Amino acid sequence: MIQSSSIKKDTFCPAEKVLEMISGRWKILILQALFSEIKRFNELQRSLPKITQKVLTQQLRELETDGLINRVVYPEVPPRVEYSLTTLGESLKPMLLTMHDWAIALENSNEKSEL
Repeated sequence: MIQSSSIKKDTFCPAEKVLEMISGRWKILILQALFSEIKRFNELQRSLPKITQKVLTQQLRELETDGLINRVVYPEVPPRVEYSLTTLGESLKPMLLTMHDWAIALENSNEKSEL
């Protein structure tokens, strides 16, 4: 008989993949900024004033690698780069909006309990 402690259990959880893709201080806010329209790098940076250029670049690369956003470079001088959501990125919108609504409800309930 095999001891249960010697069996390696598969600990994969589908939620882990989602959390891995959207984890990071700015990723959800970047996705939220792209829900409404295609944006250029500077527009994203202006919509997230506390983010550094380095971190924004890193987070955008990770979102692109994970297939959540598209990056289009236009062969112009100066180069124009636009970011938009992929179909996969768009599919996160209902979940993230639900999280947003939940956070507002939580904040409202905390305010009421403080009164």
